Amino acid sequence: MSVLIYIEHTNGIIKKNALEAASFGIGFAEKTGSTAKGIIIGNITDEEIKKLGSVGLNSVLKIEGYEYLNHQKVSAIVSEIAENENASTVIFCGSSEGKASGSRLAIKINSGIITEVVDLPSSTAPVTLKKKAFSGKGFANVELARDKNIIVISTNSFGVHLRQVDCSIETISTSKDDDSLNHKSFDRNTEGISLPDAELVVSAGRGLKGGENWGIIEDLANALGAATACSKPVSDIGWRPHHEHVGQTGIAISPNLYIAIGISGAIQHLAGVSSSKTIVVINTDSEAPFFKAADYGIVGDAFEVVPKLTDAIKSAKG
Repeated sequence: MSVLIYIEHTNGIIKKNALEAASFGIGFAEKTGSTAKGIIIGNITDEEIKKLGSVGLNSVLKIEGYEYLNHQKVSAIVSEIAENENASTVIFCGSSEGKASGSRLAIKINSGIITEVVDLPSSTAPVTLKKKAFSGKGFANVELARDKNIIVISTNSFGVHLRQVDCSIETISTSKDDDSLNHKSFDRNTEGISLPDAELVVSAGRGLKGGENWGIIEDLANALGAATACSKPVSDIGWRPHHEHVGQTGIAISPNLYIAIGISGAIQHLAGVSSSKTIVVINTDSEAPFFKAADYGIVGDAFEVVPKLTDAIKSAKG
């Protein structure tokens, strides 16, 4: 039996969360006495693939010829490879692509699926995994009851573990495909830093009083090298685009640092950002609910605090 790891990439560049999934998959294979292989689909150079050797992945199956991928195609292709490799487990990273493709694959191969996994098995007889529960407010220990299982890793929870090996690449072809939905073109927003992949995020809410005041947020983000985000009311009003909305009904993020400015901290917003390693809150209201979830808090006017914070960061960088 083997462990397969689906490796995501964007425009031929392997994503950090794919390295995290690879690190988990290798550790999982060692714990369960299996072998680990990567699966990578689409246009990507061998040189880029070999970077997976930095996390200990020594074998990758490469499927060429796909410029545009959707969840149907990914699940169809991976299902055939899983059958050929007699795979007991398939690992996906916790992106929207990983969650959607993983759930489709579970239906195709009639397997179990567990999402938001944060650590390697605490037990292997049966295999027991720790996962996030209740929108990140708690954890659950779940036993894998089936012979085949899909595991989706919670982003920025397990981490990237470096262990250099040589990575071999085998180019293969597949006979299965799902052409019920074909992408003819794909337009990607290339401005700024992608929120799901961001290590640092600066976010703001209605406390900014208007979209014309977002310059101080962008200045702080630029000083830090961070992505910008906003609360749901801000995107609903039209101050900021919807792709910047973070929260339970927007994009769920897990950065190392999340700075929330002028955001009260409603439960729906917290549900999408509570996995952040460190949360800093800036708000004029000392009773704002967000302060209860914050690691650091500043009670003050954003229009006074944020420019001073930006200047201090620029000075520290020299």
